Amino acid sequence: MSEQETLGLAEEFAHYRRTVLDKVEVPGPAAVRRTVRGRNRRRWGATATTALALFGGSAIGYAAMSGPDHQPGPVDPTPSISVSPTPEGSTSPTPGPSVTTGGPASAVPDGRISRAQLLGASVTLPAWRAGRGCPTSAVRISGDDREGVNWLVALDHGDVDGDGAVETVALVQCVLGTGGPMQVVAFDRDEQGKVITLGRVVATTIDKPQWLFALDVVADGTVRVQVGDIAPGGGWPAEWSQRQWRGYRWKGDAFAQVSGPTSFGPNRHDVNLVVTATNLVLADAGDGSKVGTVTVRIRSTTGSAAYVALRLGLPPAVRPDGSGWAACRNDPETTREPVTCDLNGLGAGKEAKLTLGFRVPAGTSVGTGKADVDVRAMDANFDFVEEVYVPDNTVSITYG
Repeated sequence: MSEQETLGLAEEFAHYRRTVLDKVEVPGPAAVRRTVRGRNRRRWGATATTALALFGGSAIGYAAMSGPDHQPGPVDPTPSISVSPTPEGSTSPTPGPSVTTGGPASAVPDGRISRAQLLGASVTLPAWRAGRGCPTSAVRISGDDREGVNWLVALDHGDVDGDGAVETVALVQCVLGTGGPMQVVAFDRDEQGKVITLGRVVATTIDKPQWLFALDVVADGTVRVQVGDIAPGGGWPAEWSQRQWRGYRWKGDAFAQVSGPTSFGPNRHDVNLVVTATNLVLADAGDGSKVGTVTVRIRSTTGSAAYVALRLGLPPAVRPDGSGWAACRNDPETTREPVTCDLNGLGAGKEAKLTLGFRVPAGTSVGTGKADVDVRAMDANFDFVEEVYVPDNTVSITYG
């Protein structure tokens, strides 16, 4: 290139700087950020292009720029990215909103209801079992156990329906006397914030379970309820009841049991033995001794006894005699006062009848008097079992 051509090219560059660059707008912060992001994305591409230019020369670069298949297209704007901050102290990711075509996303109502809020709300409860009961429609749950109210016994919270929001689960009792039916109910809120009933988790029955002791909502939404076979009260202590934890899950329209036992075994205290006995009338046997019999009837009105212990409080001189004692597991002749006979089990509604013979040796006088005939239920370990009603376990007879 000649010196004249070089001077002409320099003059053209000077003119360009004076007339064009003065009109270029200085980029602001937003443009700078976009440029930086674009540079980061294009850095590898620029590096590759530079390498090609170095190895291929000007001919390759010119062909790439002027060829008919490489015309520049429109440039897509850099998308704007917004990040929602995570609440401080949060250990789990915040679920994104559900998007519905044609309208904005709606938030799931918060169903966490405090004890005070639930007591202050008008709610509808699932129906109580048939018979004398408490109201269920537009009622207020009570914080105490007055007669005829729906008493709030316990409360817990958790996402029981899997919608991502918390619901409220309550143990409620219809107070009737010393007892009354019970049920666990799940509550939620509608979009207007009103307390609504989601459904019943479990309820007591006439049979079993007759009692609900506690509830617990676990992390996966399972509602765990501690159920009892027999309701406390009427002489039945709560510690006699068999207890089980059963789990329930929401299935879209109702709760169903998903874990825990589904039935109870026999309750050792759920038995009531009743005894009756005839008087012992002694008569001469012809050899100087006196003999007689006592007919004993033992009936189980409720429940079953693994074993039955029979005791007869007769004087030591009155000894067991005859084959009527064959049903005893032990040897009654070795026992004194009382005479003892251990029997096998007795099922619910069953009766055992024993005709027991006695003899008073010759030359021995016993006179007349009264004696108690007593029966007691025993468990599988031969331990005595307490019963709710014990007066019918004993009867008094006369002898002589």
